[in-house]
Amino acid sequence: MRLWLHGSPFEKQLNCRERTGKKNVVQICFEDRIKWVWRHSKSDAPEVSGLELHSTNNSEIAPSGPQAIEVLGLQKGYGDLPVLWDLNLSLGWGEFLVLFGSNGSGKTTLLRTLSGQARPDAGTVRVAGHDLRRRPRAARRQVGVVAHSGFLYDDLTCAENLTFYGRLYSVEGLKTRVAEALERVGLSQRADRRVRSLSHGMQKRLAIARAILHQPSLLLLDEPESGLDRDSVAALAALLREWTDSGRSVVMTTHNTDLGQVWGSKVAAIINGKLDFDGARNYLGAGR
Repeated sequence: MRLWLHGSPFEKQLNCRERTGKKNVVQICFEDRIKWVWRHSKSDAPEVSGLELHSTNNSEIAPSGPQAIEVLGLQKGYGDLPVLWDLNLSLGWGEFLVLFGSNGSGKTTLLRTLSGQARPDAGTVRVAGHDLRRRPRAARRQVGVVAHSGFLYDDLTCAENLTFYGRLYSVEGLKTRVAEALERVGLSQRADRRVRSLSHGMQKRLAIARAILHQPSLLLLDEPESGLDRDSVAALAALLREWTDSGRSVVMTTHNTDLGQVWGSKVAAIINGKLDFDGARNYLGAGR
């Protein structure tokens, strides 16, 4: 059986059985690929919520802290271009906030800041009671992210991608958890398919499985419905409803105003760098 190995940066094929002489060649080759990804994680791996390699004994992340999100006086810009300024946000447990806004308004920047991928220029950001400046690791472990980039390795299979990320989070019962996550997004039959062979919609579903794998208390979703078919959107809606019913929280961006108003328990728009709950009504009205 021939498999692509990460040991030679995806450029060389080796016959695993001839090289190892072992029967369990698929597992051996998988370990080779995982080891290569692990060795290169700090320099070459996708930046997932500012993830750092560390261990923990907790396989499920229970909601903690008085609020899911507390933001006060947030400012963030790129060079001379201010994007967010004096932004305030308080989100309780079990709440679902949907963010609207025009392209470039700062929706993705806000999610990147909340996930720890982008550092604020000023202000205070707390996630599940953890200050992102003082306790970034603790905060990041509470978060699952679905971004425009799937943060997936093309030459790993669906199951291998989740296994890799599960190891980073020290998820207990990982094999079972991977199977459950794949089933939840309808990819059980494609567990052994390489990511590069999947359609865009399937890759988005796998990214959702990656985000929920460690059972975070807060989901940050950047247009998660984009690229999904009707049945997959319905499945995502059910998943997020269960997430908030269990006392966990969700922040999601979307341009689909009808969907956003149905899914969210709160809606807001980013206008002139600030979060405007009242202005969301005007934004929604203008979009009709």
